[in-house]
Amino acid sequence: MSAPLEVILSSDAGSQLWNVSVFDVHSGSSLLSYRGGNSSARTLCLLDGQYLLSAQLAKNFINVWEIHRKEQLQQKIVCPGAVTCLAASADGIFLAAGVAEAVYLWEVSTGKLLCALTRHYQDVTCVRFTDDGSHFVSGGKDGAVLVWSLASVIQVDVSHAPEPRHVLSGHSLPVTDLHCGAMGAQGRVASASLDQTVKLWEVSSGELLLSVVFDVEITSVTLDPCEYFLFCGGGDGNIFQVSLCAQGAASADKLFQCDADDKRTFKGHRKMVTCLSVSMDGTLLVSGSHDESVRLWDVQSKQCVRCFAHKGPVTNAVITVAPANMFLPDSRPSVPLPRFSRHQLESDGNGPSGDVCARPGLRAQEEEPTYLRKALRLDSLTDAVTDKWFHGDGENAKARVAELEEEVQTLKKVNKDLYDFSAQLLTKST
Repeated sequence: MSAPLEVILSSDAGSQLWNVSVFDVHSGSSLLSYRGGNSSARTLCLLDGQYLLSAQLAKNFINVWEIHRKEQLQQKIVCPGAVTCLAASADGIFLAAGVAEAVYLWEVSTGKLLCALTRHYQDVTCVRFTDDGSHFVSGGKDGAVLVWSLASVIQVDVSHAPEPRHVLSGHSLPVTDLHCGAMGAQGRVASASLDQTVKLWEVSSGELLLSVVFDVEITSVTLDPCEYFLFCGGGDGNIFQVSLCAQGAASADKLFQCDADDKRTFKGHRKMVTCLSVSMDGTLLVSGSHDESVRLWDVQSKQCVRCFAHKGPVTNAVITVAPANMFLPDSRPSVPLPRFSRHQLESDGNGPSGDVCARPGLRAQEEEPTYLRKALRLDSLTDAVTDKWFHGDGENAKARVAELEEEVQTLKKVNKDLYDFSAQLLTKST
């Protein structure tokens, strides 16, 4: 079986030719383009391999394209304000967006706004999901990095607002980029900031593992798949490679010093590096810059192997595995996108129209016996009492048997009614 096809998705602020373009990683050929509007930085993402999303620059809506169709009128998701960052969970169930100081979280299947998190006190600049979808991380101009547990955020509890699992307050200036590594809640997250530092944190504990100090502002950051290296894009156009295996004490600041002949620096961009991404095998690095170019680098030699010209400052560039239906003209999304709500509706655990709404629990709870199990237990008690009655407890035992039999019939009726109600809901939803 052939290796998965990796492609480069890129966008720029000019949008003279297209909004988003798709390039082949190895040949450099243009494969697809998606037209209509332009894309703001850190808002380009795939939704469950079926839709391509990007937020319109300085506008209050998100552009949506079916992934397989290049000639189409894109849909729009209207948001409460201008979207500054956007991310979708790997399973496509949730969509998170930064709007001003808040992080908005939607349930994709219903379009319901689950919550608006307002713990940042300045604009949110970036948001990322962990690869297992259990957590997401947000960074803002206030310098704070917040780790949110998805289960606690969407847990129905009107008594108090959701709280982040960790508040990572090591940066002194705005956070410019985030990258979540592998291993989900047991993984690590890297944060870059205008305070000229890149910090590496542990998601589960919130512990600071490493802080690297540069002599320029850092505007983008990523990790290779094996997490051996940090790649940090600077405001001067240089990209720095930091080895995570050659560091000493984890909590100490490490000063990254380089000279003109340093073998740890990728040189080619003339202006600020806005985005970075590494291929699956860790051999290729793609970068986007305000110099209106996307460059593909060989990681080992630090040489630029390909340059893709754009018509405006590059806002997004990412290497990703092409979805299976990207090049199949007859394919269609399995589920159409609903209309996304802009306001959070107050409810008591059920939807506004009486819809049943399932939420994962905040913590493991003791399993509640089902009606069927209760009926079986009562049936066994009835048999025990009947045996006792046959051995002589006369009238009292007979009366008790009658009560238990009546309760068993009641519970069986309740169980049947619940089954019929559930079946009716499922048939309506399909």
